[in-house]
Amino acid sequence: MKTIIFSFVLVLFGLQSNAQSEKFSKAILQNVALLDSAKTSDDFVKVSANFERIAEAEKNQWLPYYYAALANIWRGFNDTKSDYDEIGDKADALLAKAEAIDAKNTEIAIAKSMAATMHMMVDPMSRWQKYGMMQREALETAKVLDAKNPRIYFLEGQTTFNMPEQFGGGKDAAKPLFEKSVELFKSFTPVNNLYPNWGQKIAEQMLAKCKS
Repeated sequence: MKTIIFSFVLVLFGLQSNAQSEKFSKAILQNVALLDSAKTSDDFVKVSANFERIAEAEKNQWLPYYYAALANIWRGFNDTKSDYDEIGDKADALLAKAEAIDAKNTEIAIAKSMAATMHMMVDPMSRWQKYGMMQREALETAKVLDAKNPRIYFLEGQTTFNMPEQFGGGKDAAKPLFEKSVELFKSFTPVNNLYPNWGQKIAEQMLAKCKS
């Protein structure tokens, strides 16, 4: 009898776990779709808040913290009136929580590089030495963890593209980085459908700019 009861409890626990997993997956996918379609600052703020709520309910999952940070970062890139330091601080805090769950994660390292860019955008000339180094170090960490992630080279290309030619930047210098990113995207497959899968379209657009 005890064996039957124990087996029943295991089955019940398994069903509950599957239901929670399905609920988590559904929430992530729904909000990733909202993030992909976000256009205004309010859109990004709302979807970031949604991911934070998911993170608070699923404290052992790094993905919602990552996506909440990404929504803030994309808000900064899409709104030139944004407070870049505020966005960078918010992203840093969220990514620290994600990193506490998964310390060796390429996508988190890539996002940390983008958060450093947010801080640098406040005053690129005076902040390049500090935040430029942080940006590069984060991408180097990402390469150590997974050198085939195309987003690494996309971000390197973006930085190079926007850098003055006298400092080694410009579209000719950025072109091979975008080419590498686009090539890697052809064979890149996320771990599962919840994992980050952004960047290919804009990498292709940037490569076209470099060729024009």
